[in-house]
Parts: sequence; structure tokens; C-alpha cells
Amino acid sequence: MAASKLVEGLKRLPGGDRALLKGFVGMAVLALGLGLVYGAVTAFARAGFITLEPDVAYPILTLHGVTAFFYWLYFIQAGLVLILVATYTAGVERLVWSPLAWLGLGLMVAGFGLSELMPILGAVMLYDGQPELIGYEMTKGGFFYLGYLLLSLGLFLVGVSSISTALKPRFEGKVQTWSAISFASVAWAGLLMVSAVAAINAFLPAALWAFGLGPAPSAYAMSWSVLFHNVHYLPLMATVLLWYVLVEEMVGVKSIFGERFSKIVFCLYLIFVPPTSLYHMFLEPGLSDAVKVLGSLLSLFIGVPTVLVFLIIVASLEAHARAHGGRGLFGWVRMLPWRNPAMAAIGMAVVNLALGGAFSFVLIQEKLAPLLSDTFFVPGYFHFLTLGTVTLTFIAMLMYVIPGLTGRPLWNPSLLAKLPYVTTFGLLIFGGAGLTAGYLGVPRRLFDVSYGGQAPEIWGTLMFVVGIGAVFMTVALALYVFGLVRTLFERVSEAGAETTNLAVVSWGGIAVGRQAAWVGPLSVLVLIACMYVFTALGFELMQSLPVSVTGGHGD
Repeated sequence: MAASKLVEGLKRLPGGDRALLKGFVGMAVLALGLGLVYGAVTAFARAGFITLEPDVAYPILTLHGVTAFFYWLYFIQAGLVLILVATYTAGVERLVWSPLAWLGLGLMVAGFGLSELMPILGAVMLYDGQPELIGYEMTKGGFFYLGYLLLSLGLFLVGVSSISTALKPRFEGKVQTWSAISFASVAWAGLLMVSAVAAINAFLPAALWAFGLGPAPSAYAMSWSVLFHNVHYLPLMATVLLWYVLVEEMVGVKSIFGERFSKIVFCLYLIFVPPTSLYHMFLEPGLSDAVKVLGSLLSLFIGVPTVLVFLIIVASLEAHARAHGGRGLFGWVRMLPWRNPAMAAIGMAVVNLALGGAFSFVLIQEKLAPLLSDTFFVPGYFHFLTLGTVTLTFIAMLMYVIPGLTGRPLWNPSLLAKLPYVTTFGLLIFGGAGLTAGYLGVPRRLFDVSYGGQAPEIWGTLMFVVGIGAVFMTVALALYVFGLVRTLFERVSEAGAETTNLAVVSWGGIAVGRQAAWVGPLSVLVLIACMYVFTALGFELMQSLPVSVTGGHGD
């Protein structure tokens, strides 16, 4: 089998650029592994499997959010956006302004060190860095914010290098237009820079205050809401772009609607994502009813670009599969290369996105947000997106990127192809029990939910089930991390170095004609129906909450 375009593109890069990209990938895998450990300990403590004192439990909870949500997601995004602009932009021979990207990596690593150390030393402020939790640890809290600021500066520099790399062939006249992947990668890099600016806007005033150099931040919650909106949805844009890339790698299929339409759809992220941040502010005091109504209406548009890219990919796959003999409504699905671990990962990522997306539309409604935002509903739905959708997709991409950077074969592809199903099985248990617990009022950040025996008995039972789901998730992710590390560092002989040991099918280069493609639209209709059902269920269950709980910042 011929090597993939992605792998071949990585091989062509100079050694210095490959070393830089290995640095980002290595730090991402490290952050993923640490985030997994912190998350497993947190889940097991919440389930009652282990007992942690508060002065241990809350630093670990803080570290889980900081490491998994910020550093894993940003290290991997920084590395992948550089990889895509370098390998899918015609005329690119090397990264432009690579010293800036190296400096960015150094700043991000320094920020990672501070963010990991400060919670252990006493700056237990949760991952959103709430100033009211800083207590007497002002200086340590300042260094905690400084870690985020270094991360943001580094990310901004990576964005500059990425966009410059894509622009250089245009300025030199080597290419007249970008491919859809290059175009989307530039948009992704631009939004990473916007997120970096939003982070500086949120954390710089807080850092100055903590170091005694400025007044107490007066609008931290609002600044955090704007930042959180970006860091929440930007990985989803990256996810669907990587689906676009991986489908072409595994099946040879490009959009049947043409690259111009794909570019328009990716542009919609720039249009729909920024103004929809209003719904994160539903719990802020003094917010007018008009703004709440506007936020609810805008929130309905947040999933539009993601749904459209999903439709493009599924319709293109279905049309090509039917042109190659696929029959029945779902018969063509069996023709996909499911033995490829990347295909299995993005297949389950689609399932988890549907589940997480349906429940996210429940949470962003103005009437339900105050009732659900501080309950276990949030981690219950959120892990479908952060782990089941985004993380599985990023891991799928790493299974191509790491062999391409190292020249080593992927470790045990047959086992890795089974892990998405184990992960999703665990998520169904974790998420199902967590969402039910949220509907019944279980607090999201309280380790002991017994309330001295006064809480309903079902609360403890549900959290025990959450722990059972976490066991499956932990085992699957631990095997993923082990496999990625083995692929990064295992020594192999030249004769054994075969980087293209992933199953593919080849549907490219054939006219599809007028083929029916119904699965995508039917999937969207099912998603909309589920949103209505879960919303109605939420209103019914929340009327009988056993304990009154209202939330923090809707995050």
C-alpha cells in the first residue's frame, strides 16, 4: 500500500521542523497521560472507591481540569495546526518563522510546569481559576495565572508561524488558491490566536491583582465566559476538520460538494461561534431578560457548522460507497475500513458527538441553565464531547502523525481498533449515570454527596455507577497512551519500519453519479428529536429536585 499523503508530507519536512512537531506531540501525550491519572483518581473518589481528604481531592480535581482541558487540548492543537499547514498547503517546503514556534513551545512548556506545580503547593482554584478561591495563597495564585498566560503567549506565536507558513506560497506566486484543508487550517490557527487573546484578557488582570500590582478583577466571570466559549468550541472545529482529513487518508474520498462549499462551511465557525458566547452568562446577576432571550436564540446556531461538515463527510462517503456497490440504508457503512483504528475512533467520535450535542442543547437553554449548571449533568454530558469526540479524534490523527514523524510502525493496530468501543461503552455508563444524577440535583464539585445521610440514597448509587464507567474509560485511555508512547520511542530495525500498517479502502477517482445519500439528513433529524425529548425530560425531572442547587458560571 502506498504511503499516505500526510505521512509523505511529514517525511519531506526538514529534521528541525520534525523535531519541533515531535515536541508538541510528546507534550500532548504527556498531558493526556497526566490528565487521565488525575481524572481517574477524581472519578474513583467521587464513586466512593477510594477516600481522599479535601486538601488532596480538590488539588487533584483542579489538576485534572487544567491538564486535560487546557494543556492536552492546546498542545495537540498547536502541533496539529502546524502539521496541516505544512503538509496540505501546496508549495510549502518548511515551516515559516519556526523559531517563533519553538519559542511558543518553550513558553507553553513553562506554563505547563507552573500550572502543574501551583495546585500542589496550595493554589487550589479549580481549572477556571476563580479569584474568590485564592484565599491567602495570593503569590501562588499569581503564578497559577502566569502559567495560563505563558500558555496563551506560546499559542499565539504558534498561530503566527502557522498562518505565515500557509501565506508564503501565495505571496511567492507558487499557488493561486488554498485547498479546503489549508483554508480551514488557517481559520483554525486564527481562532487559536483569538483564544490566546481572550485568555490574556481574562488572566492578566487576575495575575496583576494576585501579585499586588493591580486592583481586584471586576469582570472575571464575564471574561472567563468569553474565553471558555472559545476553548470549548474551537476543538470541535478542529475535530470535524480532522474527520475531513482522515476520511481522505483512509478512503480517498473528497467532498462531493466541491472545495469551495467546504471553505464556506468552515467560514461559518468565524460567523457563528463568537456571538453565541452569551449563553455562558445566563447565571450572571443583573443580566436582562432581553439578553437571555437573545442568548437562547443565538445558542441554536452554535452547532450549524459542525452539523454541515458532518453532512458533507457522510454524504460523500455514502455516495462513493453506493457507487462501489453499497446497498441498503446502512449497508454501505460495513464497507468502511473499520480494522483501521483511526476509522474506529472517528466512528465512535460521531456517536459521542450526537449524544453530547443533544444534551448540550438542554444545558444552553435559559430556563434550564440555572438548574443544571452546578450539577453533575455538566461532567456527564461534557465527557461525551471532550473525551468521546475530541480526544478520540485527536488520538486517531496521532496514529498517522506519530509514525509519519518517527518512521516507526503503529503499535498493535488491532488492539487500538477495539479501544474506541471500550471507551464509548464506559462513557455510556459514566454519562448515563452522570446525566441522571444531574437531573436529580447531585452537585458537580462536591466529593461527599451524602450530606450526612440526608441526601437521597440514589445519589450515592448513581455516583458508584459513574465510577464503574470511569474504570472502562481509564483502561482504554491508558492503553492508548501506552501505544502512542511505544510508537514514539520504541526502537525498531530499518527492515521493520513500516509506517503504513493501517487498513484503508480506495474509493477516490471515480465519478459517483446521482447516488442517494440519506443517512446524514436522517441522523440530523434524530438528533433534533433527541434534543426535544431530553429537554422535556429535564423540565419534568427538575421540578422535583431533592436539594436546591444553582450554578457557578455555566461552564
